[in-house]
Formats: sequence, C-alpha cells, structure tokens
Amino acid sequence: MTDNSIGKSAGGTLPAILVDLARNAPAMMWTFTATTFLSALLLFAIQPMFAKMALPVLGGSPSVWSVSVFFFQAALLVGYLYAHLLINKAPAHLTGIIHLAVCALAFICLPIGIATWVGEPPPGEPYLWQLGMFAASIGLPFVAVSANAPLLQAWFARSGHPDARDPYFMYAASNLGSLIALLGYPFFLEPTFGLSELKYLWAYTYVLLVLAIGSSFFLMRAAQASGVPETAATPASETVATAARPTWINRLTWIGLAFVPAALVTAFTVQTTTDVASAPLLWVIPLAFYLLTFVLVFRDEPLISREALLFLHLIALAVVLFALSQARNNPWMVTSLTGLAVFFTTAMLAHRTLYEARPAPAYLTEFYLLMSLGGALGGMFTALVAPKLFSEIYEYPLLLALSMACRPAAFRMPSDREKLKDELIMLWLIAAAGLLAIRELPDFAYNWLNVSPQWGRASVVIIPLACLLLAAVNHATRQVLIALLMCVALIWLPSNVHQSDPERPAQRSFFGVYRVQEAPDQAGTFHVLMHGTTLHGSQRFFDEDGKPVDDTVPTTYYYPGSPIAQTIAKRREILASQGQKGRYGIVGLGTGSSSCHKREGETWKFFEIDPTVIAISKNPKNFSFITKCQPDINIAIGDARLTVAKEPESSFDLFIVDAYSSDAIPVHMLTKEAVEMFLSKLKPEGVVLFHTSNRYLDLNSVLGAILKELPEGSAAAIAVTDHNASGGYGQSISSNVIFARSEAALQSYRSLQGVSDLDDGGLRAWTDDFSDIWGPFSNRLGGRG
Repeated sequence: MTDNSIGKSAGGTLPAILVDLARNAPAMMWTFTATTFLSALLLFAIQPMFAKMALPVLGGSPSVWSVSVFFFQAALLVGYLYAHLLINKAPAHLTGIIHLAVCALAFICLPIGIATWVGEPPPGEPYLWQLGMFAASIGLPFVAVSANAPLLQAWFARSGHPDARDPYFMYAASNLGSLIALLGYPFFLEPTFGLSELKYLWAYTYVLLVLAIGSSFFLMRAAQASGVPETAATPASETVATAARPTWINRLTWIGLAFVPAALVTAFTVQTTTDVASAPLLWVIPLAFYLLTFVLVFRDEPLISREALLFLHLIALAVVLFALSQARNNPWMVTSLTGLAVFFTTAMLAHRTLYEARPAPAYLTEFYLLMSLGGALGGMFTALVAPKLFSEIYEYPLLLALSMACRPAAFRMPSDREKLKDELIMLWLIAAAGLLAIRELPDFAYNWLNVSPQWGRASVVIIPLACLLLAAVNHATRQVLIALLMCVALIWLPSNVHQSDPERPAQRSFFGVYRVQEAPDQAGTFHVLMHGTTLHGSQRFFDEDGKPVDDTVPTTYYYPGSPIAQTIAKRREILASQGQKGRYGIVGLGTGSSSCHKREGETWKFFEIDPTVIAISKNPKNFSFITKCQPDINIAIGDARLTVAKEPESSFDLFIVDAYSSDAIPVHMLTKEAVEMFLSKLKPEGVVLFHTSNRYLDLNSVLGAILKELPEGSAAAIAVTDHNASGGYGQSISSNVIFARSEAALQSYRSLQGVSDLDDGGLRAWTDDFSDIWGPFSNRLGGRG
C-alpha cells in the first residue's frame, strides 16, 4: 500500500511526511505532549492576566479573584462538555476540522482586552456583571483552549500509539504547563513584559497553538491510516481501573472529590488576601499548589505515600481549626501557612482518590467533564452562593471540615447488621456530646477550671474535639462528624476576634465582611467597625463611667492632631488666606468620621465603592458622624478610578485616599496612572494625601518609586508619620504620603509633625501594567514602612 493510498483511506489525502511521523512513536508522543503543554501555558497565563486587567474596573476586593476563578472553572466545564460531545457525537475524521474552526472563531477576541461595550459595573454587588464581562471579553478563546486537554488525550488514545492504552500521563504535562504559567506570571511575565505587551504575546502564542493542534490531529489521522491495529489503543485490564461503564455512584464520587479542593482553593485565597492585597502573586500561589497536587498524585506511583498523606492532613486540619479560633493571637503568616498545609494535603488526598477511580480511556472525556463540573460547582459555591448564604466567611471552616470526606472509606459503614447498629449509636453519642460541649463547656472551663477568657469560647471546645479527632484515626466516618462539630463550634461560638453581637450582626458584601462591635477603652466604650481583622473606624458612645455621650470628635486616623487632620487644617489655612473655602474629595467612607472635619461653606465629596459601608455609616445606631455632621453628604458610588476620573480637571483643593479592604490595599489605587489621575484633579496648589498604614506592605516606598517615575517637576511628595497617637480606639498611629503638583505647593506641608523625605526603598514603581507584592512585603518584614 502506498503512502497516497494510506492517506485516502483516512478520509482524505495526507502528506507522506505526516504518515512517516505517525509511524515514529516518539515523534508522535512528543508532538501531543508539547501541544498539551503549550495549551496549559496559555490557559493558565490568561487567568491572572485578565483578572489583573479587571481590577481598575471592579476594585481591589478579593471577591474579584474568587468570581474570576468561578468563571474560569465554568468556562473549563463548557470546554470539556464541548470536547465530550465532539468526541462522542461528531464523525472521527471531522473532529479536528470542527475544533480548528472553533479556534479560528476565537481570533475575534484577540488581542485580549476588556469588552468596552459592556459598560461600567453596577454599584453594589457586580457578581453577574463580572461574569458577563469575562464571557464577552475572553469566553471564546478560553473555551477553545480549555477543550484541548481532553481532545488531545482522546485523539492520542485513538492513534494506535503503544502508550495510547492509558493516556492519562498527558494530564501531568498539562499540569506542569499550568504550574509554569502561574508561577511565571508574577515572577517573570508581568515584570518583563507588562499587561500591554502580554496580551499581544498571548495572541501570537495562540496562533502557534492552533498550528500545533492541527498537526496533532492530522498525525492521529495518519497513524490510523498507516494500519496500526485499533486494539493497540484498547486499555489493558491491569493498567486501568475498570473498562466497565461508570455507575452513578462513580460519577457522583468524581464530582464530590473535585468539588471540595476546588471550593477550598478559592475560600483559602479569599481568607488569605483579605488582610494583604488582591494581587496576582497571592492569587497564583494557592492555585499553583492546587495544580501541583495533580503532578504529585495523578500518576501510577504517587510521590507521597497514602499513609503519610493521611497523617499530614489530619495534623494540619486539627492545627488550622485551632488557629482559626485564635486569629488575633496568630500572625497572618501562621494562619496562612497552616491553611496552606491543610488545603494542600486535602487537594492531594482528593486528587489521588480521583486518579485511582479513573475510568477506561473510552470514558475519558466524561471523566474530565464531571471533574470540571465538580470544580465549577465548588467555584460557584464559594464565589456566588456562600456570600449570600453566610454573613461571614463560614465556608472556609465548613470546607475544611468537609475535607475529611475526601479520605478513603469516609462514608463506608459496616456491612454486618449488629456492627452497623453499634456504629450508628456511637455516631449519635458523638454528635450529642459534641453539641453539649459546644453549649456548656466554655462556661464550665471559665468558672471551674480557671481558663482565661482570652482563649475565646471557640478554642475551649476546639481543643478537646481536636484530640478526639486524632484519637478516632481508625474510624473515618466518626472523624467526618467530629470535624463538622469543630466547624459548628467555630461558627456558633465567638472566638477571641469575632465577638458576636445579636443587635448588630455581621454584614457581607462583594467587598468584604463588616462587623460593628462594642469595645471598651480607657476613654469609655466605643462602637468599632471591623473589616476582616482590621479596625476601620470607631466612635465613643459611653464615657468612662458608662454614661451615654454625644461625641462626634473624629477618631482613629482622623483624630485632631493626626497627619490627616493637620493636612486638612493646613489646606484650610492657606485657602482662608486667599478668601476661599475649598473643595475636598475623600476616597473611602468608613464610619464617616472624616465628615466631621467639614466646616461651613466648604464642599466635600466622598467616593465609596461599597453601598454596605454607606448603609452602616449612615445608621445612627452604629455611628452618628454623618447624621450629625453631614446629613446631606454627597457620595459617588463606584470604584474611585472610575468615579474620580469623571470629575473636572484641576477642581479639588485636597484629596484624601483611604480606600482599603481590611488591610488589603487595592493595588490599582496605588499605581503611577492612579497617582497621575489624582494629581490632575488638583488645583495648582492642591495636595493629595494617601493613607499608607499597613501591617504587611511598605506602601511608602511604592509611592516613592512612583514619584521617581513621574516627569521631572510635575510632582513632589513627602512622608508623614504619626507616632504620638495613644493607640486606643480614639487615636491610631498612621503612615501617610502627601503629593503635590509642585515643590512650591508642597512647601507649606513640610512644617507638619512627623515629616520625612520619601524614598523608593529599592522598589520598582507600580503601574497598571505591573505590580509587585513581594518587594513591599519583604521591606515591611525588614522594618521599613
């Protein structure tokens, strides 16, 4: 048989070189593996890249990333569904042609960018708007690329290659490419190219991928045409779990085992980024560990034994649940590392079980489809359902508890009737004793065992339950129940951070979790606004003797004598000498404390992204600053990069930028472009003050680096630090940076207390194209900022 006749027997004329390559087993294997690898690179490079593009539109909330992850998981599901239908419904010789046509259609979305026709996000909770914007902007290319992994494996399984009996090894190549893309983005791609160049680089690489896909498909067709027997692609009974048709129990197991780690990676990321920053580095690290678990355990011989994995997971779970009950006593690094440990071991456990339950290659696309369904459901739960279902981030401890269900035999009950009866009785006893302990043990420990209340009521219950969890090592079902009881204790009982207040329950929005609490202080009793673990404002409601007071003196970072108050007073003094009252802009409302700095005749405008904050601050039962000082307050709702941009040029005398979510800073508000925007809105003698207090990042150096990047003579800046505050709820120590459009305009502010020159601390300036969290973080660890 000639090469040409071979080509025709495959349904069309194939070049002789393809037939020759198809007969070369290593060449075919490397072609498919390289195409899989390249596809994964593109698939996971686009995720942090496009989410970063969305920040200036959606704000710096951790929810931006969690909704982004859900979109990517849902789009991955669509891609896998398309691949499944294509492989099972379309004629074999047309599958590649159809897929290449879909890939070509995706070119209309390139280069990648936000679809401008979708408009601006609605105020409040833009969950659905974000999903729609992502779908309109990158939906087509993402779905086209996401379909490649199952398609390439299905084609390879039909190729007759000696390794076609079990093509799951290609999944490791896919995950290796994903890992390189994720870790390469913050450390190499963004610093080297920036977003503006990356979108074109992605488009060029996409062209290369489409060519590789075409080559892989036609190699497969040539291999079939070359007469390699079909039986070579049939799995051997000893190398694949089973060749039988999957049952519904199998399918539900695949979905459940994919659900828990996919939901947990998002919940853990939100928990972690709430107190630092919503930025690519902190996004990709948990996702990279998630993918690493596939590399480690999605193989015949896992790199970590099951026994070691079960032991590490159990210890990590007990430690992290205790750490959550002691959040105030544990630094961010401790809670983050312990959380990462239990998430990592959970994902390895679930994914190893998934690998062991994999079907024959005949059901490969269905397996990946149901895995992606579980992942999409997990993403939907954490991004969309949990914020509506829970007033706080309760999904995180809940998913930690459910991680016990990923352990082998977690729901296996004894087959013997008597043993089953005994096990059910034991489960009921554990549940009853656990609930009784949650209700009564804290009071008993405080009153009879002299346990300090500083431990928190939740910790008193978590410790004995953790011991019981470790003791039940040979009873997986009991461990699931005990872990759920530990979750109930965390949710039901107050920790030493989250003191419950039935009259003012926590409120949750797209931008975070807020709690208004009563807190004693040497000056009296305050109402305080907590956002995550960070104080975001306070007001004194009772004096030292417990008598009600009507106190509207600004507090925390705005107290009289603070750098912010001094800056307002200095600007007011300069304007008064010119017979003017002035126009003031405040980015970030908080409790409304700053509103009480307003004087008659002045024009004040606030810019706040979260309607929930507005509702909290306007309620006089929470805080009375606004109702007493500015009842007709003017507030523009939306991200300040969008709302401030609409203001007239050179129209403000003073801007104060205090836009934080917990301690997490919205990166897009501290870029070179953001600073230039605020400066452009100032009058020639005006100034903009950035409040830079942060426990984890050296933001002063970030702004110092930006100052060096601005055109010479277009701006001047100083740092202003307050070390004189009492540190109570009435006065908070703060760091600030003041920018002006000229050195002459800044000169008057050099007389403020705590002024110092601004330097870059060895950092590179943040821009809309590039931001680096590690530099400011390491500076802060070293004592700068």
